[in-house]
Amino acid sequence: MSASQTPPGTPAALGDDDPTLLVKIFGKDRPGITAGLFDTLAAYAVDVIDIEQIVTRGRITLCVLVTAPAGGPGVEGGLRSTVHSWAESLRLQAEIISGRGDNRPRGTGRSHVTVLGHPLTAESTAAIAARITGTGGNIDRIFRLAKYPVTAVEFAVSGAETEALRTALATESAALGVDVAVVAAGLQRRAQRLVVMDVDSTLIQDEVIELFAAHAGCEAEVAEVTARAMRGELDFEQSLHARVALLAGLDASVAEKVRAEVRLTPGARTLIRTLKQLGYQVGVVSGGFTQVTDDLRERLGLDFASANTLEIVDGKLTGRVTGEIVDRAGKARLLRRFAAEAGVPLSQTVAIGDGANDLDMLNAAGLGVAFNAKPVVREAAHTAVNVPFLDTVLYLLGITREEVEAANTHDHE
Repeated sequence: MSASQTPPGTPAALGDDDPTLLVKIFGKDRPGITAGLFDTLAAYAVDVIDIEQIVTRGRITLCVLVTAPAGGPGVEGGLRSTVHSWAESLRLQAEIISGRGDNRPRGTGRSHVTVLGHPLTAESTAAIAARITGTGGNIDRIFRLAKYPVTAVEFAVSGAETEALRTALATESAALGVDVAVVAAGLQRRAQRLVVMDVDSTLIQDEVIELFAAHAGCEAEVAEVTARAMRGELDFEQSLHARVALLAGLDASVAEKVRAEVRLTPGARTLIRTLKQLGYQVGVVSGGFTQVTDDLRERLGLDFASANTLEIVDGKLTGRVTGEIVDRAGKARLLRRFAAEAGVPLSQTVAIGDGANDLDMLNAAGLGVAFNAKPVVREAAHTAVNVPFLDTVLYLLGITREEVEAANTHDHE
């Protein structure tokens, strides 16, 4: 059979001028509405072209696009009358609109725009929608991803290039106090991914070197150097050596106490557990120390972990680090290394961090997420999350709260 031939009995493709009917049903939801509508339409031998249904707070909106019934105006009139009678019997409202052809094709340049609000106000939603329109984009669909711990909604947008849309919405989101992520639509969004995150003040709530410093009695001095480094005011490697030097002579057994003091960021376990359930690979890179990250890797089931290592001689910290320094450039190198080992293209990686030394990694990743970050990091990253729940990053990947809960329920079975 040639490519131009079709099997016998195959219906002809719907043409742009072929008559169609849009049947809209709305009212109080109950079981059987969808089946009942199609039972009613079946009597007129129409073909289904498109269906869209949504239930919001117990109210259903069901839209069905079908071919007009054969037989002329009289048959179509019978269909209309029958559908309206059926709807009235269930105390539903029906609207039937005549037209021609299918839905118009979506524009090129398709993106997913995820908006996180705590709360999500009407004002901010209006501004986001207006900015999408202003870039030439059309909102094709909106649905809610989550209602807690934040309200997360996703806009399916066409007609605007992803980068232009991301740039336009970044400014708007900062002014409105909401978080917005823009990613290109396509199969790659559902492909296996690698998620790599910073540790201090990202995966955990603490700065590990400050925990060590507290045991050495020099936390004030270390905290000041750390703050300057995170703001980008000091070279990271120089500041690392300066801080670690303050720990010289500390008993190595203090590492066990520090590990016990580490506090995971709210939502960290949920984020990692859900990603693993979905087949993602997860890693951490840290300007901190392997004395803590190795423990986190084991506890959380991480696939990759890399950090600096505190040198120990005769059971004491020497005040030096050994091996390759994990600094700003090092984190980006490790992201690429992990991606190669995982067999994941760099475009399919997600990096999460909060400090200036995370910037190279965030920019190298397919999606860089600034998590409760310093202003310089928020401005440079692809998107920012400014709520204290690490699992909200899942919504930026198009994962719904229901899917998160289902993954975690399965994990505990």
